[in-house]
Amino acid sequence: MYWDATIETLPDERLRELQLQRLQDTVRRAGQSPFYRQRLAQAGINAEPLQSLEDVRRLPFTTKDDLRAAGPDMLTCPLTEIVRLHASSGTTGQATVIYYTRRDIAAWADLVARSMFMTGVRPGDVFQNMMGYGLFTGGLGFHYGAELLGALTIPAGAGNSLRQIQLMQQFGTTVLHIIPSYALYLLATFAQGGVDPRELHLRMAFIGAEPHTEEMRRRIEEAYGVKAYNSYGLSEMNGPGVAFECPEQNGLHVWEDAFLLEVVDPVTLEPAGPGETGELVFTSLTRQGMPILRYRTRDLASLYPEPCPCGRPHRRISRIQGRTDDMLVVKGVNIFPIQIERVLLARPEVDANYLVELTRENYNDVMHVKVEVKEEFFQEDLRYLQRLQKRLAEALRNELLVTPKVELVEPNTLPRSEGKAVRVADKR
Repeated sequence: MYWDATIETLPDERLRELQLQRLQDTVRRAGQSPFYRQRLAQAGINAEPLQSLEDVRRLPFTTKDDLRAAGPDMLTCPLTEIVRLHASSGTTGQATVIYYTRRDIAAWADLVARSMFMTGVRPGDVFQNMMGYGLFTGGLGFHYGAELLGALTIPAGAGNSLRQIQLMQQFGTTVLHIIPSYALYLLATFAQGGVDPRELHLRMAFIGAEPHTEEMRRRIEEAYGVKAYNSYGLSEMNGPGVAFECPEQNGLHVWEDAFLLEVVDPVTLEPAGPGETGELVFTSLTRQGMPILRYRTRDLASLYPEPCPCGRPHRRISRIQGRTDDMLVVKGVNIFPIQIERVLLARPEVDANYLVELTRENYNDVMHVKVEVKEEFFQEDLRYLQRLQKRLAEALRNELLVTPKVELVEPNTLPRSEGKAVRVADKR
């Protein structure tokens, strides 16, 4: 069985000592790359002056634009020692490429296996990996971790809903790895085939790759009859396995033996206050081929100050609240799509699919929220639907400080996708 007690229960003081030692080693190693050699020299930094973890603030930040521009100049070893690369989707610009040595791949698989074991996956489980394979890190990251743990691994890949259900039935799948919006999208295919997912062998699901609310998690758990665990990763820090929920399902443990975490104000870049939401900044502590210092993730979350009842000293972050580059500015108000989802899914009448359209009328911003209503409620009389529409508009106004136009639509009328859900159409 896969369990590293020496790391997972390391006393907090010893964990901080280990982080400092690995931070110093990482800065030395990073200085061997052309990119960081120049950056660190400009900042007057070498490893020796880093006498505490707080000294990490003396290091320069690294951004996605830096990674795009530097490319192989980030490497600290010859290309002959690199065995794999992954890349981001590049949907917002040129893709960022991350390089891995054989040792990096092994360490990554170790972190994912540790995460899965923590939630209760064991040899004998049947793990169906419904994430995309290839340049996206989510598929192969979980695949290697599951195999290392000893689970029977089905590399199903993304999409092909009928085939996914057939695989679950044929091989007795017990554990899923799935995008949360796709988990809800798949329910329609289950219903069409007369299959109740709660009558299969499923007992656990790992959901990630897109921000989602607690309400969405609970809907998935109820529909599938599973425990759904939130996972967090990003390609710049390996991929999945950066932070993971334990059985408490109350915050994600960052594996602090492998990553040094900061939470900063996204505007001032100063440390966020205790419990305040800020931008996550990570420094890799064990990467060999391409260490990265103080990477600005653009992901927004907060840090839990209290220890976790599970006993692990590794600090916890909240679920991702959004991204700084996903933020919408409507009538001068900052809004994150996940705020809208939280309000909508709190209502039992609302289905999981919705669309936010932003337009401009007479030089004013207009937010139009289209919401699918569950079939049993959509059959209610017009007055009932009008009251529901009014309640949703009021709840959204109270949360967002902007009054949207709410339109209730029938089930299965808004666009759906087997990949990440598209929730916002900005037509301004």
